[in-house]
Amino acid sequence: MLNVFVPGPNGLVRSAPADGAPVPQNALWLDLYQPTVEEEQHVEHSLGIEVPSREEMREIESSNRLYEQNGALYLTATLVTKLDSDQGESTQVTFILAGTRLVTNRYVDALPFTRFIAFVQTHPAACSSASLLLAGLLEAIVNRIADVLEKVGSDAESISSRVFSRRRSHPHDFREELERTGAGGELVSKARESLVSLARLLAFLEQSTNEQISKEARASLRTVSRDVVALSDHATFLGDKVQFLLDATLGMVTIDQNNILKIFSVVAVFMLPPSVIGAFYGMNFAYIPWLHERWGVWAALAMMVVSALIPYVYFKRKGWL
Repeated sequence: MLNVFVPGPNGLVRSAPADGAPVPQNALWLDLYQPTVEEEQHVEHSLGIEVPSREEMREIESSNRLYEQNGALYLTATLVTKLDSDQGESTQVTFILAGTRLVTNRYVDALPFTRFIAFVQTHPAACSSASLLLAGLLEAIVNRIADVLEKVGSDAESISSRVFSRRRSHPHDFREELERTGAGGELVSKARESLVSLARLLAFLEQSTNEQISKEARASLRTVSRDVVALSDHATFLGDKVQFLLDATLGMVTIDQNNILKIFSVVAVFMLPPSVIGAFYGMNFAYIPWLHERWGVWAALAMMVVSALIPYVYFKRKGWL
């Protein structure tokens, strides 16, 4: 799908041109969302640029992701999508700054794009140039990553309070905490990957001498770059915290397992003397003390109880129970 945005009195106005229709001269932003080959070729012929294919967008070399060709800047970044779920996904998005127009090529309906499109449709000052559009779009992406890190941080606080709760007096199933901790670690990992990609992209833009990048856009890009650095540090902190929670949760699981094994061991020790006494009186010998006495069975039971109580009292006084 090809969406073309042109300036309007209240902001950008979106239109979906018919197949083969020429791109309007005043078009400021061309958004390719899951484009067909025909739509890519149409944009290429209209603007005189080359739109990278999906396979080319997945290249990890900087020279294949960030370059300038025929006066146009080609920028490909890795973004995190589906952040509202526990399993985020990484995808590539290409930004092409071609003269006075911005071209984006994407294959996912990322939330920052949806929010930014709604924003520029009502804020004409934010879309006075293609470079300013690019800066605003990158800022929306960074803000979305910040929301994700905030969500992970909040989940980490909740998990920490449950793992280290002192009110728990019995073994607890930490499966939910482990699953949430693992999901948080995965989101932080993908967010850091996206931040690294954006940092490289912003550094390339700041070093570019392309005259199409306005002063206002450069100032905005510097602000976004500082935000990326701050978020990268925060993501590192969250990654360490998630790892600490993972280790702590596994430690609590081990402690609970040891406590359960301790109970079985103590019970086995308590039952060992009575078992010996019971085995002794269960032997098929003719002469066993108290075998023919009426009170013999009660005496044997009393011996079993006393032999079980003696280890209990001893362990209790030692503080082992």
